[in-house]
Amino acid sequence: MKKLEFAPEWYKQDLFEEVMQIRFDEQVESLVNKLNENYYYWDKVKYYKTEIVKTPELLWAAVKLSRVVNAKKVGFGSHKFSYNLTNNIQRGLHEFDLNIGGNLGAKSIIPEDDKRRYLVSSIMEEAIASSQIEGAVTTRKQAKEMLRKNIKPKTKSEQMIVNNYNTINHIVNIQGEPLTKDKLLTIHKLIVNQTMDDAGDEGVYRDNNDINVIDSLDGEIVHIPPKYTEVPELIDALITFFNDQDENEFIHPIIKGCIIHFMIGYIHPFTDGNGRTARTLFYWYLLKKGYWLTEYLSISRLIMKSKNQYAQAYLYTETDGNDLTYFINYNLKTMQLAYSSLKDYIERKISEKKQIINFQKIDGVNERQAIIMKWIYEEPNLLFSVKEIENRMIVSNQTARTDLEGLVNKGFLQMISLNKKTKGFCRADEFENLVSKELPARAMI
Repeated sequence: MKKLEFAPEWYKQDLFEEVMQIRFDEQVESLVNKLNENYYYWDKVKYYKTEIVKTPELLWAAVKLSRVVNAKKVGFGSHKFSYNLTNNIQRGLHEFDLNIGGNLGAKSIIPEDDKRRYLVSSIMEEAIASSQIEGAVTTRKQAKEMLRKNIKPKTKSEQMIVNNYNTINHIVNIQGEPLTKDKLLTIHKLIVNQTMDDAGDEGVYRDNNDINVIDSLDGEIVHIPPKYTEVPELIDALITFFNDQDENEFIHPIIKGCIIHFMIGYIHPFTDGNGRTARTLFYWYLLKKGYWLTEYLSISRLIMKSKNQYAQAYLYTETDGNDLTYFINYNLKTMQLAYSSLKDYIERKISEKKQIINFQKIDGVNERQAIIMKWIYEEPNLLFSVKEIENRMIVSNQTARTDLEGLVNKGFLQMISLNKKTKGFCRADEFENLVSKELPARAMI
């Protein structure tokens, strides 16, 4: 990705004087507000055709003046940043407060009986996608099978996914606790476990300035992080920010989470794993502030689909004087898509549950066994182990074993030896006949 074109110096005296003459014109104000709602950078503003303002440079100066006047400031060490709360951003924050926060309306989106099952699936999705963003090469199906079956990772990509999965589960367990340096380093160590060239870099700050963010397509440097000597001070400031220790300052939690996400990428405190650490802290902060539905949102899966926009959001922020609004805008749009995807997913699962009820009509078949039968009905070649059912269903080893052996006794599954210790369970030859006898064909439609 190419570096962005630098915008004209909007505060040059001649431009500034012209802007001051037109800034209160109603048509100019309306146009500037329109551009600010989309929060365009110079590379788009310069092509915006209008007869209201005579040159693109003057229009950009009017846009920048409005942003600077209304900007909110935030700083970490000597590094200063700003952001604007546009109408679109405030509208999005309001919707998230209603839908992913701790109110009764939000909680009704997920059926109570299925919360744990949906949570495990979402954590898997997040772990896989966050790893794929950083270059992990695998399919979702292969990765989920590895996590469900508890298969030992064989490649670096697989290890990255297992690490992310373990890290997110760790965050869920400590979500109410304050962030400390030790906890941050533990998170990094979990994320990069057995994936770094030098194991000594796990869970420690970088000790040199040989770290730059490189565009993977053309090898161009797109970000030079602060010097390594600044890292401890900057991270200490970020930890203070994370723990809400300034009682005189209120920043909306989702805005604050976005800033935390950005700052880890900006500071780049580690030799590797900064992106995964940044997304983990964003996830942790929103959970800490009561946005419980964040556990069920696979935000990284949407970032994975829009990697260029993700990278651009960083570039726009840095190129335009550390204006975080670009990055905040991108994150809010991604969260909105993740929330919509979650609702669609739950609607599909509710529809599937109606099919599961048909299998429960078979005498002696419980809900878990009905789910297993549905899986086998749709994918005849599936092979389960007790451990996989234990992980999928979030049940004890004994319960998983009893369910599978019960289906063997009823003739729906057959048991085979995978090795000297492990048994596998697959569809029995008589499965189709038994199901058709127990249930009319129309019940499976």
